[in-house]
Amino acid sequence: MRERAAEELTLDRRPHSAGRASRPSQGRDVSLGSAAYRAGGRVVRAFPPAFRHAVASPGGAAWYWLNRSQRRAALDNYAAALGLAPADPEVARVVRRAFQNYGRMLLDFLLMGSLTKEELIRRTDIDGIEHLEAALAGGKGVLLALPHMGSWDNTGSYGGALGYPIMAVTGRFPGSLNDAVVKTRERYGLRVLVVGRPAVRDIIQALNANGMVGLVCDQEEGPGVDVRFFGRRAVVPGGPGALALKTGAALMPAYQYMTPSGRHHIHLEAALSSGDGEIKESLMQRIVHRFEAFIRERPDQWFAFRPMFKPERG
Repeated sequence: MRERAAEELTLDRRPHSAGRASRPSQGRDVSLGSAAYRAGGRVVRAFPPAFRHAVASPGGAAWYWLNRSQRRAALDNYAAALGLAPADPEVARVVRRAFQNYGRMLLDFLLMGSLTKEELIRRTDIDGIEHLEAALAGGKGVLLALPHMGSWDNTGSYGGALGYPIMAVTGRFPGSLNDAVVKTRERYGLRVLVVGRPAVRDIIQALNANGMVGLVCDQEEGPGVDVRFFGRRAVVPGGPGALALKTGAALMPAYQYMTPSGRHHIHLEAALSSGDGEIKESLMQRIVHRFEAFIRERPDQWFAFRPMFKPERG
């Protein structure tokens, strides 16, 4: 069961080469990653949110026009979310805004390296905290199921800053950049695990200790389960559903978004109830139904820039 769950866990958005071992000759170049991350945070912090927003917008628009493959994939994905044809001008408008918002999120990722816990807490709002407290009262841990919306880094770090025992399963950045990012996350109280089979053991231990685990699970990352996503066939990780059934942990849908002023908002929903005969496929389908509602409410905060949908069977 652990091996299967490990295959179905998801990870952060990152370059496909990020998990490869660095060659010794690259050590000096890779060490620059940590310094660049810290320097980038100081530079970004020097400018007000309005300026950062203004910088990210043209950068995101340029990315939209220059990356043809991601643009085409996004137009198809967002057309399904909006219930429109990919050629509809409204789809292109929303996709451009999503690319721009992703640029804002990347700048914010740099900014987090320079924030204190108090600053992180002050810039973040949350609703549904009562659902989290009710889930933790069950004593079997909480799995937060998240889509690629807003800044999931901010959400996990915010939970840690408030004192909740929370961990996130993530991918690995290249070289010393990974160390710098992990230190930033852990400085807020967020425990970081690298995706893979060893992570499953640690996740189960955390849930048994009534901890929280955040998993981003709206897009395919290796083996997964078939779901209907905006009426079309897609594959999403089955790990959250499998872990919830195995451990009895509460499975909570949640999402986050950024405001134009640079603030963050986290929305938590009540944990899904599960009855006899529930399987991971049905649990993940229910999670995806909630994701659909989140995305329809704020489609330009969803980051889906690669092909999501599969040919229909038979």
